[in-house]
Amino acid sequence: MKYKKLFLMATCLAWLAGCTPTEEKQESASFQVPVEYYKLDNGLKVILSQDKTSPTVVIAAYYNIGFRIEPKDRTGFAHLFEHMMFQGSENLGKMEFIKLVQQNGGVLNGSTRFDFTNYFEIVPAHKLETMLWAEADRMRGLDITQENLSNQQGVVKNEVKVNVLNQPYGGFPWLDMPQYANENWYNAHNFYGDLEDLDAATLVDVQNFFDTYYAPNNAAISVVGDFEIEDAKKWIEQYFGDIPSAELPESPDISEKPQTEEKRFEKEDKLATKPAIALAYQMPERNSAEYYAMGLLDQILVQGDNSLLYKELVKENGYAANVNGGINYLGNMFNYKGPMLWMFNLTYDNTTEADSIIQSVDDVISGLEENGVTQEMLDNALVKIRSSLYDNLGGFFGFGRADLLCSFALFDDDPSRINNIESEFKKVTVEDVNRTIKDYLRSSNRTILTLKPTAETQN
Repeated sequence: MKYKKLFLMATCLAWLAGCTPTEEKQESASFQVPVEYYKLDNGLKVILSQDKTSPTVVIAAYYNIGFRIEPKDRTGFAHLFEHMMFQGSENLGKMEFIKLVQQNGGVLNGSTRFDFTNYFEIVPAHKLETMLWAEADRMRGLDITQENLSNQQGVVKNEVKVNVLNQPYGGFPWLDMPQYANENWYNAHNFYGDLEDLDAATLVDVQNFFDTYYAPNNAAISVVGDFEIEDAKKWIEQYFGDIPSAELPESPDISEKPQTEEKRFEKEDKLATKPAIALAYQMPERNSAEYYAMGLLDQILVQGDNSLLYKELVKENGYAANVNGGINYLGNMFNYKGPMLWMFNLTYDNTTEADSIIQSVDDVISGLEENGVTQEMLDNALVKIRSSLYDNLGGFFGFGRADLLCSFALFDDDPSRINNIESEFKKVTVEDVNRTIKDYLRSSNRTILTLKPTAETQN
């Protein structure tokens, strides 16, 4: 996993340039992301979104395989395979894909998430055809050799050691909490992978994984930016159209049973000098009214220095310097498919008791439940989440838009949902939010994980 959050915050003012204040208000309220969606005969989902404000294009390839459904005896395999995708294909040798992008003034990356593995390039607009050809070349077939596999097994194991095993707070809480809070193996195993499982991967495993999950009928391609629609369609058909589809396996059951009792766990960290705590609540079903209500509650409770938990835990009690939190620590509340946690965490001084922090959290949530969320609080949350949404859509040269388009294509077969997000939040009523507090922010729906420092020097 090369990054946890790729949405670099940027504004959408370019879309509104030249408007008077009244026009700006009307334009921002009615702005629609251009979406042209179709499928190739081999099942590849294609989403085109033209935006000529910058002479660049984003090409994003998303595959419907993430941490959740990797083989049970090959933990970390989805992530290992992400690395394999940069090791060469039929017409591009080892690392030549990366050189191709960088030598043409572009940037690229890839990541493995809960429900997808993605690859993207941002390049000057006139290099669109080149990058479509390159993405198709590695979708068509990788250079799968023992040398490449052994090399990347070493790279991934080193990444696990550097980012998790030999790092204070390594994996806390984004990697740890799902393993404690969830019951279904698909949601609860070590996504980064056990080192023994990584070592056990064979060439046959790699080839079977590629043939099964990296087929066009298990993928979505989005193009966002400065390009001509007909040119893009022609090149996509030319380079991707004859890649054969695959017979996809039946999707496993990734559902979680409703949580009925609070869970508490403690983890020791020999490198940490201060304790930390994370609280996670099971999320409502994706796209339900309660799901959108939780998005607004996230804004009310943890997002920004005007949030209730920030005020209580940081400003009032001084337990921590900050409170981090959100829905889906490996992305955002829109780019996942299965069960999810709403979570927040903080580090605190050794003189503070974890129970004091938990009691303060309970005071805030019980106060919300007793007094109810007001319309003013809801309106402020709508402003914050709308700002965050448009930052994401405009961020990183349009990658935020490409991400949501591919996610909605993969999970909903409907990338135009990108234009309904704001209206769905506006449908949420005070009654919806107050009901969601009672149903989902109850102590019996949460898991508490405390990290105990065991380093010799503690402050």
